[in-house]
Parts: sequence; C-alpha cells; structure tokens
Amino acid sequence: MSTPFLATGSLLIAAAVAALLSAIVTWVSRPLLQRYALARPNARSSHRIPTPQGAGIAVIGATLLVALSWAAWSSLAIPPALVAATVVIALVGFADDIKPLPVLLRLVLQAAAVGAVVFTTPDTLRIIPALPLVFERGLILIAGVWFVNLVNFMDGLDLMTVSEVVPVTTALALLGWLGDLPLPAALVAAALCGAMVGFAPFNRPVAKVFLGDVGSLPIGLLLGWCLLGLAWHQQIAAALLLPAYYLADSTVTLLRRIARREPFWSAHRTHFYQRATDNGFTVSRVVGEVFALNLLLALLALATIKASSMTATTLALLAGAIAVGFVLHRFSHMRAG
Repeated sequence: MSTPFLATGSLLIAAAVAALLSAIVTWVSRPLLQRYALARPNARSSHRIPTPQGAGIAVIGATLLVALSWAAWSSLAIPPALVAATVVIALVGFADDIKPLPVLLRLVLQAAAVGAVVFTTPDTLRIIPALPLVFERGLILIAGVWFVNLVNFMDGLDLMTVSEVVPVTTALALLGWLGDLPLPAALVAAALCGAMVGFAPFNRPVAKVFLGDVGSLPIGLLLGWCLLGLAWHQQIAAALLLPAYYLADSTVTLLRRIARREPFWSAHRTHFYQRATDNGFTVSRVVGEVFALNLLLALLALATIKASSMTATTLALLAGAIAVGFVLHRFSHMRAG
C-alpha cells in the first residue's frame, strides 16, 4: 500500500469511522451512564444539574479500535506500550469517576502509564541530543504526567475539550499527510479527531453527557504522544504552539494557586475559561473563541514547519504567545455590555 494513499484516503476514512462508532456507542451507553456514573455539581463544575459522565469510553474505544485496525491493515506499528498505557489510564479515570481515588494513588498510576510509554521508546528518538538520555526522558515523564492532568483540568465546560482536540488533531493528521509527522501518530490523531467529532453533538451546551476522567486522561496521553512525535521530529516550536492555550491556561492557573498557598490539588473553578463564564461570557462564546484561537495556533504551527527559518519560527512563537495572552486577558475581565 502506498504512503500517499494511506495519508490521504485512510486518514479521512479512519476519522469518519471513528466518528460514527463514537457517536453510536455514546448514544447507546447514555442510559447506563445516567444510572451508574452521574456527575453531580461541585466546586469545579460549570453545570448545575446532575449529568451522566463516562462517554470517554466511547471516544477512547473508538480511537483505539479504529487506529489499531487501520494500522494492522496498513502495516504500521503503534507502540503496544502506548495502547496498554491508554487502557490503564482510562481504567484509572473510570475508577475515579465512580469513586474518587486518593491524589497520590492517581499520580503514581498515571506516572507508571506515562513512564511505560516514555521509557520503551527507542533511544535514537531524541529532542535535545546534548542532554543525557535519562535526564531527557525524566523531563518528558514529568511533562507527560502534567499534560495528562492539564487536559483533565481543562475539561470543565461543554465542548471545551472538543474545541481543543479537534483543531490540534486535525493539524497533526495534516502534518502526517505532509510527511512532517510519523504516520502512526497521524493515524492516532485522525482517529481521535473523528471520535471527538462523534462525541460533540452530545456535549454541546447544555451537555447531555460528559467525557469523565475515563476520557480526558487517556485523551491527554494520546495527544501528548502525538505532540511528542513532532518534538522527536525536531519540530519543537510546532509541538508547543498546538497546545499553547491549554498549556498557558492550566500552568498559569496552577502557579497562581501555588503562589496564593491554595490547595492546588483540590477542585476549583479559577481557570481562565471558567472565570470567563463568571465574567459574562456565554459557554458558546468561550468555546468558540478557544476553537478560533486553536485554528490560529495550528496555522502558526504549520508555518514554523514549512518556513524552515529561525526568523519565521520566532515570529510564529511570538504571534502565538500574543494571541494566547489576548484571549486569557479577555477571559479574566468582565465582558463589556
């Protein structure tokens, strides 16, 4: 099978099949989730009435089934450690959805899952070759655990995760088609994109079902692995630009809470996107602006790769930082009118 056919036809078909499968499983499972996995409003919540959670089972199930099937058919290798870690971290999330787990236990299990992916990667894949391998992998492990959790933290508003994941995974699939990302990562991105599109109609305001930790945690792992593929391809600027809004919102919020000596591990609603709804922005307006921002960041990420110059990369990173800062500033202030 030729690479061009895989990169054009199969990626689109994979996304479409994953979307259909995700939508069907979400629709069928809603009555069970309503009965056994009800999310009740708490200090972090943006919803006001109990809502079923756990549709991440459909999203992750569709993503893995489609990606693995297409990979087998196309003679591509998706790392077994990634698949196993995704299942493990989804089970941890599912358990936490049913009955909250101790924070330390969650972190240990998450670190074990991320570590299994990071430390089974071939030694030839490096981001900064000048660093000792063990030190670099240790940093990736810490960053991976943080990324898994920040995707979970940012999943606190209807369609928020969709508005992040769909533009990012679309860009990753496009980069696979252009030859700037390994095809296994592009295939996973395409399947995840489709699965999120299939989930989206059930999560639009007012949401009928949530992803739950069973979805947000493994989504963070899969998305992080795809972005890591870019970094290993020496496209570090693009790997930072694509998730820049999530990185900025979650990291700034965490640092602010630590500086205020608040219990940063506890549920809260002080992320910029949450403050936006308190400041008069509608949910649709917030996720719409985040979606538009992510489209811009995706274009800037593509520009850093195709321009292949330090000046263009620097300008793209600066433009991305300004755009993210502008949106964060808007969200943190009362909306006029």
